[in-house]
Amino acid sequence: LLTIYLDIFEYLHNIYIFTWDIDYVPVHVLVNVSAAGIIRIPLSLSPDSIDDMYYGCSQKMLTRVKRYYLPRSIREGLNSAYTESCALKAMKTKDLYDPLSWNHLRALCAFTAGSYDNLNRAVRKGKASYKTSFEFHSLHFLLTDAIHRLKLNQRSCYTSYRRSRLLFTGEPGQVIRFGSFASSSLNKDLLQFGRRSCFEIHTCFGAYLKSYSEFDSDEDEVLIPPYEMFSIVSVDTSGEGELDCDVVFKLETAGIYSSLNCQVSLTDSTIHNPFVY
Repeated sequence: LLTIYLDIFEYLHNIYIFTWDIDYVPVHVLVNVSAAGIIRIPLSLSPDSIDDMYYGCSQKMLTRVKRYYLPRSIREGLNSAYTESCALKAMKTKDLYDPLSWNHLRALCAFTAGSYDNLNRAVRKGKASYKTSFEFHSLHFLLTDAIHRLKLNQRSCYTSYRRSRLLFTGEPGQVIRFGSFASSSLNKDLLQFGRRSCFEIHTCFGAYLKSYSEFDSDEDEVLIPPYEMFSIVSVDTSGEGELDCDVVFKLETAGIYSSLNCQVSLTDSTIHNPFVY
């Protein structure tokens, strides 16, 4: 393998996973390239991710979002006619016991309808700009808070599946994070989203989006937050498993790690950063 340092802008826009999430990382990363030209992308803890989970400051951040960030929202897709229509439909049909507000529904609609691309680009490598030029404070908070709220009335953990057309690498025992809002599915058979790398994920911090996803119901999306850690239990490269993938990573939840917890919403020194559970 030839190890090189290169811009993978042209390659990563082709990652497709269960549901509609596209992993698009227009940054420089250290990758391996085989003689056949196959890019191998190492899994990691994504140390540069914007991983704020707003533990201990959600109400203050909600106030800040409403008063400051939402009125200035431009790139987040929260104010489009399509998002408004989707949120209105979701509001009429949502489960009574799901404590989601109009703004939460707008965020879920915007994310699943297309804003995931720009948001996740910024989230994966945006740690240094979180308190300065980050443009997605409203969407990031509302999605995180929606996950928290949905979890209140859902099972503790889910087994979900994620597919990619790129080849990822990792070792058993390694602890990783996706480092973005990672879409996965309860349905393991959505082969159209890739067979190069697959993930069987036991998540205890991801939330089932049910009918709030703006896509086909058979995708059964479970949205995993940037701060959830996973241990790689096994790596199967036989290509003979039921998922029909070149490599299958089996992931077990390993808790949470939030290096940026409450760093935007509060300056109170009593807030502990980072937050680990």
